[in-house]
Amino acid sequence: MITGRPVPALPSWLTEPLWDQFAALLPQQRVYDPTHPLGCHRTRISDRTSFDKLLQLLRFGCSYEALADTTCSATTIRNRRDEWIRLGVFTRLRHIAVEAYDRIVGLVLDQIAIDGAITKAPGGGEAAGRSPVDRGKQGLKRSGMTDGYGIPLGRVLAGAERSTKGERALSLELPEPGSRPQRWVTALPRTPPGGRVPTARTCPPNGRAPAARGR
Repeated sequence: MITGRPVPALPSWLTEPLWDQFAALLPQQRVYDPTHPLGCHRTRISDRTSFDKLLQLLRFGCSYEALADTTCSATTIRNRRDEWIRLGVFTRLRHIAVEAYDRIVGLVLDQIAIDGAITKAPGGGEAAGRSPVDRGKQGLKRSGMTDGYGIPLGRVLAGAERSTKGERALSLELPEPGSRPQRWVTALPRTPPGGRVPTARTCPPNGRAPAARGR
């Protein structure tokens, strides 16, 4: 049945606890801009509105302009995103999420997978560099690290000409042995139902991963 009401990007049982934790990391902000010469200005767009817009952006993968409406402009979404990045809010939220998952479920840290991919960076940027596989054009190497079940643990951006810097930086994020109870590592069964825990493998010389076999 079509009711005409907008469908949320994510269910409320997921977004509400996430917002509660995210809001606790935000500093107190004034309703009006304190630098305005008359002491008044248009009221600040609420952080919750900007937060919901960023969730929609991540969920649908569309542009900022496509999400902009009368409640929040594309410029405000970008500015609020940059503000939260400078404050380190996203980094602290990621650490809280990883620690909570490790405490409740358990990370499989005895089987770590680290991989990277080189992508184009036509707009440049601080981390961009000359790509060895694209005739020296600007490119990025995106290195990522996951635990044995594929839970993301970290990501590093580096110039495309860097071969191992990203992987070395990611390896430094691993906790020292004995820094947490062993039960956190063994909270999950070693072999999930119907399969094996994925392990890091080296790609063959042709650069292609082996095709998945049917059951």
